[in-house]
Amino acid sequence: MPTSATDAARAQQPSGPSPTAGRGAVDRYFRITERGSSVARELRGGLATFFAMAYIIVLNPIILGAGQDKFGHHLDNGQLVTATALMAGLSTLLMGIVGNVPIACAAGLGINAVVSLQLAPKMSWPDAMGMVVLAGLVLMILVASGLRQRVMDAIPAGLRRAIAIGIGLFISLIGLVDSGFVTRNPDAAHTTVPLGLGQGGQLQGWPVLVFVLGLALTFVLVVRKTSGAILIGIVVMTLVAIVINSLADLPGKNWGLSVPTWPDRIVATPDFGLVGKVSLFGGFHEVGLLTGCLFVFTVLLSGFFDAMGTIIGVGEEAGLTDDKGQLPNMGKILMMDGIAVAAGGAGSASANTCFVESTAGVGEGARTGLANVMTGGLFLLALIFTPLATVVPSQAATPALLVVGFLIMASNVKEIDWNDFTIAIPAFLTIVSMPFTYSITNGIGIGVLAFILLRIATRRVREIPWLLGAVGLCFLVYFLLSPIEQALGIK
Repeated sequence: MPTSATDAARAQQPSGPSPTAGRGAVDRYFRITERGSSVARELRGGLATFFAMAYIIVLNPIILGAGQDKFGHHLDNGQLVTATALMAGLSTLLMGIVGNVPIACAAGLGINAVVSLQLAPKMSWPDAMGMVVLAGLVLMILVASGLRQRVMDAIPAGLRRAIAIGIGLFISLIGLVDSGFVTRNPDAAHTTVPLGLGQGGQLQGWPVLVFVLGLALTFVLVVRKTSGAILIGIVVMTLVAIVINSLADLPGKNWGLSVPTWPDRIVATPDFGLVGKVSLFGGFHEVGLLTGCLFVFTVLLSGFFDAMGTIIGVGEEAGLTDDKGQLPNMGKILMMDGIAVAAGGAGSASANTCFVESTAGVGEGARTGLANVMTGGLFLLALIFTPLATVVPSQAATPALLVVGFLIMASNVKEIDWNDFTIAIPAFLTIVSMPFTYSITNGIGIGVLAFILLRIATRRVREIPWLLGAVGLCFLVYFLLSPIEQALGIK
């Protein structure tokens, strides 16, 4: 396996006067050979991405199901599982077939918490999902006008690299936390250290051992340049976890969301009862025009920049960007993301957005939308085979996130001009803010505001694109949303 996915993509670019000669229709449509990939590698990458993000089928229903609307109603768990898998499958397929990038989509973490804990308690569930649909429609309008792409183009190259690095650290932290290698210290400890090693500063339990062995195995395979290193690591450790779980008879909570045990049944009947249960403007009747607009703005901004950061990070790691840091088909990619947000709301699964776990597939060699066809197809299969889709425990899948996090950092950190402090400091703040605030949007916002401030302080105002200045104002509103709501009397 190459030292970095970017180097691999560039090194394997075909040469010759007839790059399309002898290629099949699938190869030509997805530009597989042109991007230095193969059908086998794309399908393998799509499989790795699915394994890395299949947890969303279980987690999203837990987050949405934990909330209740203004009228005391809870969403049905079985219907939420169906909605989550269905919308993830359709959004991922659409992104792959139209956008031709290996970036999978599913219900966005963070946004689903906003829907469950902020929107729903003030209105009905259909009203809350209507707010999500409206945010998606606004995103599509911004894409159609060209504004969204111009915002992305206005971000300096150094900050683009920092966003990719920040995502690398972010997904590494996600992997460490989800595996149980790192845990949150209890509030009762009254400590200033928020995270600690394992339980009480020690690694305990078979599940953590599965993670450690999986991480070691995957890194060894990467160093030895083994094809399919990430996928081999996931599959092998899943089998190991199943054996350990059967012999040790561990409680399900030790493994987290997905217990590595062969399910009693493989097939489950999907329940589409929540799909289409949406009221576009009912929320404004419940909370008023101003509060409703602020709710839509919150969902819009999170979806806008979470996806933007992921697209930049995955594109950089896959070697798909040009010298200006731009991806091919960017307009289509952004439009598919807007459609995914709206579709997620329409399916009552919350906003669908681009997933950073797509880097697992990129690390496995995915370079085109064909990988998404595999990932999306597996999500749709999960509608029927949900019990089987949740066999892979996080401890078997999360080593992939750390390996990919390393590859992203290795290929991007050297590209930042650390001698120019007006770039280096915003880049640093972007990088550390993403994992430490557990948010891509926060990292981008802090980096943009720092860049604007330092360029003004050094009398380089003319070097600030006006559109980036407008984005900075939006982020000021975003970070000051709570005092603004208090000043306006919004509770």
